Amino acid sequence: MFTNTSVTGLSISNSSYELATFGAGCFWGIEKSFRKKFKNNGLIDCQVGYAAGHDNKADYRKVCTGKTGHAEVIQVKYDPKVVSFPELVDFFYRSHDPLTVNRQGYDSGTQYRSCICYHDENQRILAEEGTKTAQKHFGSHRIATTIEPIGIYIPAESYHQDYLTNNPNGYECATHFERTWEQIRAKYL
Repeated sequence: MFTNTSVTGLSISNSSYELATFGAGCFWGIEKSFRKKFKNNGLIDCQVGYAAGHDNKADYRKVCTGKTGHAEVIQVKYDPKVVSFPELVDFFYRSHDPLTVNRQGYDSGTQYRSCICYHDENQRILAEEGTKTAQKHFGSHRIATTIEPIGIYIPAESYHQDYLTNNPNGYECATHFERTWEQIRAKYL
């Protein structure tokens, strides 16, 4: 799906696209959310996979044990002339529950952590700035999202790709939907 995608976690971009990688619990629902939001607004493609762990031969079964260190993630291939990395971070925080540690809905374990996996130093800085901005909307409820280097990235098995499009009645975590900052402030402030 993505050219040059590998287990190395190297920064992969060129003048026409960049990559951003987010973990928000089960990757099926967050993939659906990003596709819906950015389909005609800078999204080139997305792919679900495993990132930020230590096992370069991880697969779904291994990741589910919690022993690989990997998170289930969505990797977004986007046009930075149309949508910016900070806009993606903003949407990320509004499309899942970033307050829970290693959990989204009924899914629990380190593989379901909320994380931003940066590809370069600029993304790390922007992720930290975006987190500080988002935190203001959650008041005293602390964001649990980790900001970590992408490290090893492995595309998930083909049956996980675009899962909810291919399986419209498949499991979808109840925390994956777009909220407004007004809705978030009304709940947490």
